Amino acid sequence: MKITLLAEDRIRFDPVPGPLSVEAESAEMSYSPFHMLASGLAVCVISTVSSWANNADIPTAGLAAEVSWEFADKPHRVGRFHLVLEWPGLAEERRATAIRAAGLCPAHKSFELPTEVHTEIRTGAAV
Repeated sequence: MKITLLAEDRIRFDPVPGPLSVEAESAEMSYSPFHMLASGLAVCVISTVSSWANNADIPTAGLAAEVSWEFADKPHRVGRFHLVLEWPGLAEERRATAIRAAGLCPAHKSFELPTEVHTEIRTGAAV
């Protein structure tokens, strides 16, 4: 798997064989929590659509994802993700179904619906 940081607000995920690598377009870029959120979304969507495609005997050669995001305020957060699937061999008549399959990814659903986050502090020894 290869994640490439394209900008401060955009990543690319290529599901290539081998260990995970995170690369940047420049040495000044760092892998921020926002890049991590986008990476999780990209990996989940690619996994979900690949599963659908394999079941439907649709080739996935060249399949990749780019995710960018925009911030919202009050409170400061990611307000919108824009996901682009690059899929050179996908037939036109399969695109709408592929988009629906992408929406079935659990990370995609988590961003669409309110998600509760519970935070606690432990002061004892690590378990």
